Amino acid sequence: MDFAALPIASLNLTDLESWLDNAAFAVLFFTMLAYWGGLAFSNVKILPIIGGAGMAIGNVCLAALLTARWIEGGYFPLSNLYESLFFIAWGITAMHFVAERMSGSRWVGAVTSPVAMGISAFAALTLPETMQVSEPLVPALKSNWLMMHVSVMLLSYSALMVGALIAIAFLIVTRGQNVELKGSSVGTGGFRDRKYQLKKADVTPEPEPLTPSLAMSGGGTAVLEAPAQTTAPAAVALSPQRLTLADTLDNISYRIIGLGFPLLTIGIIAGAVWANEAWGSYWSWDPKETWALITWLVFAAYLHARITKGWQGRKPAILAASGFVVVWICYLGVNLLGKGLHSYGWFF
Repeated sequence: MDFAALPIASLNLTDLESWLDNAAFAVLFFTMLAYWGGLAFSNVKILPIIGGAGMAIGNVCLAALLTARWIEGGYFPLSNLYESLFFIAWGITAMHFVAERMSGSRWVGAVTSPVAMGISAFAALTLPETMQVSEPLVPALKSNWLMMHVSVMLLSYSALMVGALIAIAFLIVTRGQNVELKGSSVGTGGFRDRKYQLKKADVTPEPEPLTPSLAMSGGGTAVLEAPAQTTAPAAVALSPQRLTLADTLDNISYRIIGLGFPLLTIGIIAGAVWANEAWGSYWSWDPKETWALITWLVFAAYLHARITKGWQGRKPAILAASGFVVVWICYLGVNLLGKGLHSYGWFF
């Protein structure tokens, strides 16, 4: 649909976009505070509700911004850094609702809202105005593959980042303890049976009864001695409530990453087809292509370890957390180099 042909001359879309990007940042900022307050003051039930409402309003503001951009430019708004950042922020807020609905935990919003807010702040307040202006597409982007490839890739980044953030929340909840969650990672229906096993270091042993022993002093007097303590005090085990929460976060992280990985696969394949159409080669080892492959391998290793090796708990959470960094390198870090076919002058 050609939005540019609609009779909207009376509407100043540039001013609307400026208002919407600042509104999205402000709403997500207060959303973050509401979710964090809900964790700090668990007895205040209204705070998570305010956080959920704020996330919904932020999602609508971001969607309206992208729609206005689409109408103004006449093409799907994914041609520069400003547009793609807001698309990722919108994707994170959308994936937030999927994860929160499955888990029912306020921890989801506590880790997703600051990232969505930070992305919006970076795009709205940090990028220069010249990078925020809608401009005509460069020749390489004048293709129907723009919507297919770029949108799917950014949605996959959003899903993978949300899954990785929930894995980070798992590491925070378990406080660095080696908690093993016993259950199957295979399948998508229902939660796993909640059976938990703690490492020996996480279980506080029962104190041994003091059995006095007799010893003779030099003067032949019997003296009572307490037995020597042979076992050092262990770390305090997590409460059942914390273990239940840890199991939920571990499970939801796995499911969201399982959603983002196929999207990443489809996006890479679509990009290869588009590259062959535009540049005559399916794969050229461009920096962006290389890091997309590295991202794919990291999360493929995560899913392989969970499905075939039975990894659960801390080890896959650490792998997913490292994937969060890899996604950002692939999406943003490569463009800092200003090299390759995917830069389009975002930074240089």
